[in-house]
Amino acid sequence: MSVKRLLATATHSSAFGHLVSLLETASGGGDALRILTYHRVDLPERTPLLSPALNSATPEGFEAQMRYVAENYEPVSVRDVQLYFDEHRPLPPRAVLITFDDAYRDFAEHAWPILKRYHIPVALFVATGYPDQPGKAFWWDRLYAALEQTRVQKVATPFQNPLLLATPQQRTRAFKQLRTYVKSLPHEEALAWVDSFCAQLEVELPAENPVLGWNDLRRLAAEGVTLGAHTRTHPMLNRLSLQAVREEVAGSLRDLRDQLGDVMPIFAYPGGGLTDAVVNVLRDEGVTLAFTTVRGVNRMQTADRLRLKRINVGRLASLAIIRMQLLGLTVEVA
Repeated sequence: MSVKRLLATATHSSAFGHLVSLLETASGGGDALRILTYHRVDLPERTPLLSPALNSATPEGFEAQMRYVAENYEPVSVRDVQLYFDEHRPLPPRAVLITFDDAYRDFAEHAWPILKRYHIPVALFVATGYPDQPGKAFWWDRLYAALEQTRVQKVATPFQNPLLLATPQQRTRAFKQLRTYVKSLPHEEALAWVDSFCAQLEVELPAENPVLGWNDLRRLAAEGVTLGAHTRTHPMLNRLSLQAVREEVAGSLRDLRDQLGDVMPIFAYPGGGLTDAVVNVLRDEGVTLAFTTVRGVNRMQTADRLRLKRINVGRLASLAIIRMQLLGLTVEVA
């Protein structure tokens, strides 16, 4: 068992829960904003060809987390956060904002009904080049699906030759190595490499697009979900030219306006890729709030509205871990 899994198991113990309760008792509200970020909420066995790395919680686990947030914190909306910066309107003590990246279909099926039940606002960030594009999926999901289905037992790669794929353990290890390698490449080169690699594995990739379509997104917006931009093609913006950054940012904001009408100019950085120059592009394009993948709690008197920190919820995170992270303590599992 890996160290991360051992840690995850330990956090389910009554002793760990008691420690968290003591820390919560000693903690005050403070001038802080905690932002939880999720990707997918589903049972992994329902989507065996989607990367489990982005499955943040099961529906049951997510409901327990949202029940805890509703009972112990003050859920706020992105508009509340914007009013803090624009009009110095204070946030409530123990403020928490919930965000989702990538707009997978399970958001509408599992996450949104739970959020509505507990009256928790949410922001959903959309990579606008993917809705209503049959057969188009994020590169990590295509890579994972190809590895899961292939009968090829070894393959050459730029970093290891051969890369072994004969057993489930080898394929899991290969996926992690390949994901790291792809993230190191410039965006267009990365997409082309994934296409070429998947072709080597001699499989037919799923034809179904796993993200929400525009009709679904319009319905969610009408029901109260705040939609934000997440670029068009989900690149790491720090690996693009500034002109390409501008096209991705402005294009995704324009797509949202064309499809939904008036939307808040908010943005989430894909993979957390940003530089000072990237942030300046967002500012030039009128973005008023932007969300990073930097882990932590935002101390609002010094927070940068275009570099807001978030707490990513991973699939091994117990409720006790999330409770600790909401206190600003660093506990990280996958």
